[in-house]
Amino acid sequence: MPELNRRHFLVTGLAAGAAAAVPAGAAHAEPDPAPDPAAETAQSLASRGLRADPFTLGVASGDPDHDGFVLWTRLAQEPLAEDGMGGMPQRPFPVLWQVYADERCRRLVRAGVAVAAPEWGHSVHVEVGHLSSGREYWYRFRVGPYVSQVGRALTAPHPLSYGGALTMAFASCAQFEHGYFTSYRRMAEDRPDIVLHLGDYQYEYKRETYNSPGGNVRHHEGPETETLAGYRQRHAQYKADPDLQAAHAASPWLVVWDDHELDNNWADEVAEKPEIPQPGFLSRREAAFRAYYENMPLRRASVPRGIDMQLYRRVRWGRMATFHMLDTRQYRDDQGCGDGYRDCPAAVDPARSITGAEQEAWLLDGFRHSRAQWDILGQQVFFAQRDNNAGPAKITSQDAWDGYVASRRRITQGWIDAGVRNPVVLTGDVHAHWASDLKLDYDDPTGPSVGSELVASSISTGGDGADSDPATHPFLKINPHLKFYNNQRGYVLTKIERDLLTADFKVLPQVREAGSEAYTRATYVVEDRVPGVQQTYLRPLDPALRSRAMTVEETVRLETERP
Repeated sequence: MPELNRRHFLVTGLAAGAAAAVPAGAAHAEPDPAPDPAAETAQSLASRGLRADPFTLGVASGDPDHDGFVLWTRLAQEPLAEDGMGGMPQRPFPVLWQVYADERCRRLVRAGVAVAAPEWGHSVHVEVGHLSSGREYWYRFRVGPYVSQVGRALTAPHPLSYGGALTMAFASCAQFEHGYFTSYRRMAEDRPDIVLHLGDYQYEYKRETYNSPGGNVRHHEGPETETLAGYRQRHAQYKADPDLQAAHAASPWLVVWDDHELDNNWADEVAEKPEIPQPGFLSRREAAFRAYYENMPLRRASVPRGIDMQLYRRVRWGRMATFHMLDTRQYRDDQGCGDGYRDCPAAVDPARSITGAEQEAWLLDGFRHSRAQWDILGQQVFFAQRDNNAGPAKITSQDAWDGYVASRRRITQGWIDAGVRNPVVLTGDVHAHWASDLKLDYDDPTGPSVGSELVASSISTGGDGADSDPATHPFLKINPHLKFYNNQRGYVLTKIERDLLTADFKVLPQVREAGSEAYTRATYVVEDRVPGVQQTYLRPLDPALRSRAMTVEETVRLETERP
């Protein structure tokens, strides 16, 4: 192991109270200076109090730019410890991090020491810079005699370069109890350049509260997550899954939350069921946000301050793509008529917003200044209109953008007015694959398409699901801008080139048993300057798999029947 200079001990103090400063483990990496024996001493001290491998939660990288990325790990000897501290002593541990130019970890290019502090769940966030643009790197961590697995990270192309084709995967909704995380394993095998996780990374329910068809195949530890200890324990249970660890180690991630990272269908400072008093909800929100930061590869800008956390942000992949990562939970007005599908007058109230005024202004400004080939909105809930009523009434999901019609129209008009070249919205939440054209006016089906939406099914939520002929789904008949539906589990793998975005809708025949192979159920493309999705491949129904025609009622139930 290389010896390091004392300047590598980059430790930032913590302020008292809710307005904490940068966590001690959130180090900023400078170029590697001359070696020094101090690091060897630190590593010998680090092993004191450790009796087992502390790297049980894996490693991760995230938020890449053209000269670096964030590296993450969290120390936990006993991941499921009830106090949320992972069986770690209540003291800080110096953690050696290393970045290499080769997969066999022989050519060291950056190294340093960050501190895993108990105040932040012994998590480590290192912002590595001064790297070459548009290339792969590998990294690992060490504490005393223990060495983590090796992860792969990438830097984005130079801001003035398109780089080569960008392979991007996106996913959402991984309910640990409903099935195995085989989709994460298959995603890791694809080795995408970047992964977007669009929310519901974990679920808050206690054991056997939220059951999948046929029963749950494994179980949550601990009560419903309401405390910092509870959220830390739940994150650790998910992070200990080997398939999820493989996906994190394979590629850098861009993450945003949806609702289950805190509480089902929460909105700003309002709990799921406001009619039932929850006097501790804001404390719960603070705990959930803190644990989320501790367990994700996020930059210092996202360090939570009390009940607030800056999660919406922009990540540029050279001139090829700009990712606008949105937060549609923290700033939204409460659902106008409760959750579920309703004919709701409040849905069209122009004063109501799903993003909040500040985030909306930030997004519109980003459209005006964008010079990217593809502007991609990574966000949580369905963007296109989905009316489930064939008659004159309009019955739509109030938890999605349909519950905030004016907000959706302002943002859509914003990218039209800014002349955004190729707007594409990526979505999770609804536990099924969808593809859709986007309209400015959904009441005029003959009007032009002005964008494209791709929706990823769940990793495991809902159990195995079933295949069907997408052309028979009633939503597609009621809403002609909707083009594809599939109710199997999986993810979406895309290839982004200057003239074409190709999206393969990957599915698994089952998740109630581990080890299924993934295959492409359908492929859709978006051509440069041609808004809307076009199908180029549809796999025939497999007679060996369970399939059934989907109804409006079953589709709504699968989306909304969450305790």
